[in-house]
Amino acid sequence: MVYEGRCPQTGAWLRLPRTPAAETVARALMATLAQSPDQGHEGKMYGILLAETVAGEVVTLKGFSGQLNGQSTVEGWVPLLPGRAQIALAEAETLAHLDRITAEILQLQALPERQQLAQQQQAYGEKRRSLAALHRQHKQVRQQQRADFNDTLQGEALAAALTALDRQSQQEGGQRRRLKQEQDQVLTPLQAQCEQADQRIRELKRQRQSQSRQLQTQMHGVYRLTNFTGASMTLEELLPQGLPTGTGDCAAPKLLHYAATQGWQPLSLAEFWWGPPQGDKHPGQFYGPCRDRCQPIMGFLLSGATVSSSAPDLSQHPSMGLDILYADEALIAVDKPAGLLSVPGRTSDRQDSVLSRLRCQYPDEPIQAGHRLDQATSGVLVLARHSAAHRHLNEQFQQRRVVKQYEAICMGTVSPEAGTIALPLWGDPSDRPRQASISNGANPATPTTASSSRLPTTAASSFAP
Repeated sequence: MVYEGRCPQTGAWLRLPRTPAAETVARALMATLAQSPDQGHEGKMYGILLAETVAGEVVTLKGFSGQLNGQSTVEGWVPLLPGRAQIALAEAETLAHLDRITAEILQLQALPERQQLAQQQQAYGEKRRSLAALHRQHKQVRQQQRADFNDTLQGEALAAALTALDRQSQQEGGQRRRLKQEQDQVLTPLQAQCEQADQRIRELKRQRQSQSRQLQTQMHGVYRLTNFTGASMTLEELLPQGLPTGTGDCAAPKLLHYAATQGWQPLSLAEFWWGPPQGDKHPGQFYGPCRDRCQPIMGFLLSGATVSSSAPDLSQHPSMGLDILYADEALIAVDKPAGLLSVPGRTSDRQDSVLSRLRCQYPDEPIQAGHRLDQATSGVLVLARHSAAHRHLNEQFQQRRVVKQYEAICMGTVSPEAGTIALPLWGDPSDRPRQASISNGANPATPTTASSSRLPTTAASSFAP
């Protein structure tokens, strides 16, 4: 695992590794956290940075994301990025107001009228269904009576009998209308109260979003990062297009900034999750930089660092290690190597992919993948360089106008010269996304006819010489 980013000044691809030495120090910190009942109970990312001082001494820095036990600055841990103290009062006032807004939203969501409305809607629904069922039975009886009267009665007797049946039908229609009126009288006031509450909730959410953005803009305007060239920029200056909430509060930016301000060179960085599991985060597991907050600023933070890494030097390669087969103003065709994802995965440790590398190479282009190849599969991957090309590419795949050919190297000898392998398959939960063949509980494999956007998980394979 490496922390990596492209230097905004030189364009060089910079890498800081997570080494076994860093992991050993991080596991020692985990042991300390496990013995501290007042730490680690809330669940957060922690990090350690091994750095070399000007005198050549190797030191260990440790940091945490957000706050630790309600404190932003804790002795023995690297401090916050500079600038936050400037808006401490505004931040406290805004957060208190946001808490009040959230409390009012929760109160409005828990209005007793909502439960009353749901109960009355259910009750009147049952009444309508019961009355409708009864009227259907009466209607069937009347239909039979009309047939009998037409066969047995004539003249005024027939007219009187049919009129009586029509009157019964009209009376039942009146019953349904009166039930509807009664329902409206009961439900309308409750619905009005709930709708009024919903309007207030929507307004409060708009206020909360606006104030959160305003506070974040203030933070990004004063949060200042320093890198190893000595350059210093605020988050707003670094990425004026905007960054998500929490950018600058993670462990890695704090650690790298602090080392840079001391004139120390980074050697290795390791971040891990500690505390209750949260989403894809599990205690004691190592993770890379978060995709939305830390990764966009990693290139700036590492600028000027003289780190060594066992990873190949791809800084001068125009496609960051990818072999571009074809490129024009609309498309890029890449020879995807086996072992590399086509697009980023859902977890933070699966972000390296063809798409993410090209987006880093072409930051001003909204590059999208037109299709995907499995991580273990090598081959041609076509990507679009703008939205119109992406739509057109999707249409070609959906309309099956793209011809795809797969070649596989198999072990052993297949005795028939041609045929179809249709073993039952299932998704192996212990080794996603691999498929396995089992005798019980699997789906029968059939020739695929689905569109490229949703291929079936079980497909028969045909072979021929």
